[in-house]
Amino acid sequence: MTDGSDVPSDLWRRAADLAIDYRRRLDGRPQRAEQDFAAAASAWSMPTPEQGSAPDAVIAELARLAEPGLQASAGRRFYGWVIGSSHPVGVAADWLTASWGQNAGNHVASPAAAAAEAIAEKWLLDILRLPAAASIGFVTGATVANFVGLAAARGEVLRRVGWDVERDGLFGAPPVIVLIGEEAHATVFSALQFLGFGHDRPIRVASDAQGRLLPAALERALAAHRGPSIVVTQAGHINTGAFDPHAIVVPMAKAAGAWVHVDGAFGLWARASAAQADLAEGVDQADSWATDGHKWLQTPYDCGYAIVRDSEAHRRAMVIAASYLPATASGERDPSHFVPELSRRARGFATWAMLRHLGRRGVGEMVDRHCRLARRLAERVAREAGIAVLNDVVLNQVIVRMGDDDSRTAATIARLQADGVAFAGGARWRGKAVMRVSVSGWATTEEDIDRTADAIVAAWRAVRR
Repeated sequence: MTDGSDVPSDLWRRAADLAIDYRRRLDGRPQRAEQDFAAAASAWSMPTPEQGSAPDAVIAELARLAEPGLQASAGRRFYGWVIGSSHPVGVAADWLTASWGQNAGNHVASPAAAAAEAIAEKWLLDILRLPAAASIGFVTGATVANFVGLAAARGEVLRRVGWDVERDGLFGAPPVIVLIGEEAHATVFSALQFLGFGHDRPIRVASDAQGRLLPAALERALAAHRGPSIVVTQAGHINTGAFDPHAIVVPMAKAAGAWVHVDGAFGLWARASAAQADLAEGVDQADSWATDGHKWLQTPYDCGYAIVRDSEAHRRAMVIAASYLPATASGERDPSHFVPELSRRARGFATWAMLRHLGRRGVGEMVDRHCRLARRLAERVAREAGIAVLNDVVLNQVIVRMGDDDSRTAATIARLQADGVAFAGGARWRGKAVMRVSVSGWATTEEDIDRTADAIVAAWRAVRR
């Protein structure tokens, strides 16, 4: 085994070859994992190693064990969740990130990582058309981004009534009212739970048939409560792709003194597209936003962005200070002031690489293309008797129901997944089972969409027979 004194170039080349080979074969394999968890766990099961193994043997064994249990989430016809497909440029940048072994915690630990984050922050704010003075924390994903934004919200709304939650905690603090659409994503409720607001305590505001928060319902809820308050809105419903009417509800909430946080895990990227931007009208007037890089920006996993208009409120909520940590010069951005981690991966490198590769135009064109492809899929499957598209396809989400009962829809999903031409998952929408198709892979083409539509129709016909 190497002792680290030499560079294991053959090992790295072998790993790269395995990765490249996997990607090249991805389109020809089933667009699903070929093992379930039980089979994978059995294959991986072995006694604790008493002695080490040669590096090349370890990497070969890792690839052999893992591949049958890997979802084809980087594939061209994988629509199971709203996830990107890890663009090769982002993957290559991520390989370099891993090999560089940088801790992005502060300027001294990695000047390059801190600089990459600083410029990527400016580019992101520009492309998403958000306030240039806002701050961004580079976090693991939208779940933590929601947590960070809501932590900043908690601190600021309590500061306005004279309470320092960062110093004194929540014991004895004035109560904070949280108002949130009843169709909000589960991870937002989890973030609220982590912050001490409770999973079930927030006031759920009624929504319309597409999952959009109803302004009149929010107005009534705001009028019924006084004191520190946070309103959580949604840019891109996980099933329908619908946007809350931000141009109406953000001014309403702010007039009542509330902080407005937007969960825009994937939908916030609509602001990069001239064709889709109207969906997100008014979003820029909010106070904080959460979005993912590993969705529509196509970075590898472990990449999200917590964006806060008031950078000082952001910093107060997240700052980590200790005597051994280097001080930041006046006016310089300290990476550790905007995330809940000190030691962390240098996520700014892959973000910088994807933004540099795509540019403003490339990001917008990709969003537009996926939205067109989603509409194409919806139009094709809706021609088949017994298949109904249940949402207005305004973004990249399509929800489909087969027949008039849950069992037929579930059976069609199972048949589609077993056939392996494409992968779509199931969900429940308004009490009904649906197939949920999320078009978000960078390499997906019209041909892929047509093959997918044909596969869905064939699965449904098999079930119907």
